[in-house]
Amino acid sequence: MNSALIDRMRSPGPKKILACDGGGIRGLISVEILARLEAELRSARNDPTLVLADVFDFACGTSTGAIIAACVSAGMSMDAVRQFYVGSGKQMFDKASIFKRLQYSYNDEPLAATLRQALDQAVQHVPTAAVPNAVLGSPGLRTLLMMVLRNHTTDSPWPVCNNPFAKYNQRARKDCNLDLPLWQLVRASTAAPTYFPPEVVTFRPGAPDEYRFIFVDGGVTTYNNPAFLAFQMATAVPYAINWAAGPDALLIVSVGTGNAAETWPNLAARDMNLVHHAKNLPGALMNAASAGWDMACRTLGACRFGAPIDREFGAMTMDDDTPNATCAKQFSYVRYNPELTREGLDALGLGGVKPEAVRMLDSIDNIPDIQRVGTQYADRHVTVAHLAGFV
Repeated sequence: MNSALIDRMRSPGPKKILACDGGGIRGLISVEILARLEAELRSARNDPTLVLADVFDFACGTSTGAIIAACVSAGMSMDAVRQFYVGSGKQMFDKASIFKRLQYSYNDEPLAATLRQALDQAVQHVPTAAVPNAVLGSPGLRTLLMMVLRNHTTDSPWPVCNNPFAKYNQRARKDCNLDLPLWQLVRASTAAPTYFPPEVVTFRPGAPDEYRFIFVDGGVTTYNNPAFLAFQMATAVPYAINWAAGPDALLIVSVGTGNAAETWPNLAARDMNLVHHAKNLPGALMNAASAGWDMACRTLGACRFGAPIDREFGAMTMDDDTPNATCAKQFSYVRYNPELTREGLDALGLGGVKPEAVRMLDSIDNIPDIQRVGTQYADRHVTVAHLAGFV
């Protein structure tokens, strides 16, 4: 039992949730945004060693956001997370053999090995990889951690959390989730169909009733943006976290990987064939889900910062005490997510960056430009003042 985590869960005072969207290598945008936030928090607290796990009580993520959330929960600095992405980005997207490319584009082995080494070292707090695999219930995780997976076997989203009080985390169960390898859960959350092969996770290993589930990327659920799901898990009684709601009691900082909606000004109806839909529907559904949950959070939450979602809904920020919804606000909310359109990049002073170069989930040849988007956006918009009253 992780007694330090239990103490943190039950401690008095407001709680802070960090929620990280999916988006492939564009996760570097989130990393740069969070690096600026970490630097601001270090300055505000006069503590150069502070990491985000010192501030946030609950880290949540989908797909590449699951990587970031797991690293944050393990106590890694954002500089270390940045090094992981920059140093391993091309290795993560290792081309599959030509015979396998009808199933998926990239090998899973390099990503799995990289995740295993980085997470095992961080969670076990040792300098080498020669350690047992860290598991979901490892005491080295300093915060609550939730990762969104899609169980393809059962056709259902799986928000897997290390909460020791959760139903499927009871040690008396043969299928206790806390014993699952952490790297494998993160790998499962990042197994984007057509990009990577699925992840097969074994439950009750070695037992006569051993069984397996096939998992794919959590981004192909409706929770590519996990912010509202995190609120549900933190407050709904069945999840057994039971934190108080209210704009002074709960803060959610939601970080995107860039709004990358495609437009088709010259599209004809005859162009919308099976290949077109297979290529574009997953991204369209992910973008719609991310925007939809953002809208839900701004309706039920007191939004402190966020760009307009569309021309009708607007930004829904609480600039004063004027009500912007007829329901009571359940939490405070901050949304960081740059626009990866020509107009959005120009507004950041990035006229030399092509939108199409930074939109793709596997745009590893454009890592420097992806980082520039994150740093420029963070320079202009990220401030510890958005967390006032919680830090």
